[in-house]
Order: sequence, then structure tokens, then C-alpha cells
Amino acid sequence: MSKPHRDTIFVEDAEVLAHQGFEGDQYILRVQAPRMAASARPGSFAHLRCDPLLPMRRPLSIMRVDARAGWVEFLYKALGEGTRLLARRGVGETISTLGPIGRPFEPHLERPRPLLIGGGVGIPPMVFLADHLRTIKGAYQPLVIMGSEVPFPFKARPSQIVVPGIPEGTIAAMPLLEDWGTASRLASLQGYPGCFEGYVTDLARQWLDALEPAQREEVEVFACGPHPMLEAVARLAAEYRLPCQVSLEEFMACAVGGCAGCVVQVQTEQGPAMKRVCVDGPVFDAARVFPAA
Repeated sequence: MSKPHRDTIFVEDAEVLAHQGFEGDQYILRVQAPRMAASARPGSFAHLRCDPLLPMRRPLSIMRVDARAGWVEFLYKALGEGTRLLARRGVGETISTLGPIGRPFEPHLERPRPLLIGGGVGIPPMVFLADHLRTIKGAYQPLVIMGSEVPFPFKARPSQIVVPGIPEGTIAAMPLLEDWGTASRLASLQGYPGCFEGYVTDLARQWLDALEPAQREEVEVFACGPHPMLEAVARLAAEYRLPCQVSLEEFMACAVGGCAGCVVQVQTEQGPAMKRVCVDGPVFDAARVFPAA
């Protein structure tokens, strides 16, 4: 099969424009990478060299791009050696980047009510997708649900966008999305003010149940986050008979399909097959990754 998204991967020495830290060892990194910014699509990611002395790169999901200004933004959590070294990089330094990589999300106009669900470091692709959807004027009415068990990497604010089916008191929203006019709500088990007390799928279920049957037929689900969350989202989508696309998170060595270290089993018309998350994904049909959901 032809994979045109493999022909737009660039190596760029990207200047750090901004690098901000948040609670929970979370960081937002913005770099000047015009070729990546021009070709990136929601769901794609980049492979970054975190430190000049660390040979192995680290994959980071793209959260925002500005193709005109040429910058790319990432949200990541410093967990291992590589990302902890990356967290030390300062404005004006240069980071070697490889990207954009991967098969992106593909929204469909016949499903104008996208439900975007992001958990933890799975939040960035949802922000990118929401940004893309708003450029298609009047075509989509998305709802973005985000979950986190550490403080969110932004100061939540009460939403001014009314969303039928959302429980009273669940008013916390991401300011950036609120400014775009995109409805969002936050979920957590940590008791954060204004957040839904429960899982993202519980909140999604309440919203889906409040829709009229004809409205529910217009929903398409997109998700990125930890594997258990994605499996739960796939089950929810299957229960409501909704199409669902998931972006998988896997450890990667090369990120360009050479090492096959990130393979997952996917159901195909010919039966089970092993697919590389980096280039065959990271976005897959949820029913093919979680066939029992």
C-alpha cells in the first residue's frame, strides 16, 4: 500500500522558542521547525533528540502548529532519562527533530459532532485536532473531554459554552479551547475544582445519552491516551455503534518503520496482522485494535 505520509518526514535543527514547566513534571515546548509545521496533521508526531550526548530520540505528539510562523508545539511529561534531559533545554538552543511522522486522524463531514477524548499525555493530539476542525468553518461541533490524574498543564477556567448532558458543576475547561469557541470539559479522580469526578468515558456516556438518536448518528469518536483508557473508549464507541479512531502510544526506537519495535496486533480483512505504530499508525480504527471491545 502507498503511504504518502512517509514522504513528508524532515530532519530539522529546530531552535527552542519557548519552554515552560508545569506541575507534575509537565512541559510545553515550542520550536521553530517550518518544514514540519507545514506538513504536520492532527495525530502525527515527531522524534526529538533530547540531548546532544543521548543518541536515541524520543517520540512526542504534536499539540499545535503554526504553518505560517513555522513553529511546532509539544506537551510532554518528564519521565525517563531522555525527557528529563529535554526538560533542561533552554530558549535559543537547538534540538534535532525528525517529523512529522505517522498516519493522522481523518474526520468525516458526515459525522459533524466529533467527540475528542484525551488522557494525560494523550491530550496534545486532541488539541491539534480541535484546532484543525475549527478551520473548517461551520462544519463541525466538537466536544473535547480531557482527563488527568496530575494537575492539568494549564489553569482551567469556567466554561461559558453550554453543553447539554454535562452534569451541573462540571464547568472546568481548557482556556485555549474556550477562546476558540470549542466546547471542552475536564475529568479527574483528584477532586480538582470544576472537574467531573470520574473517568472520561463516564462523562462521555452522559453526553451521549443526552443526545437525540439523530444527533448521536452524527458522532465520531477520536481518542489518545493510556492503553486502558483507549480500550474503554473503544468499548464505549462499540456500545453506541459509533466509528472510533485511536492514536496509540508505544515505545519507539527508530520511529520510521525500520526496527519494528513498536508493532501491535491489528485485525485486517485477511486476519490478524502485526502493524508498526510509527508509520502504519499511530492512528488506527479502534475496532481493529480492540476487536473484543
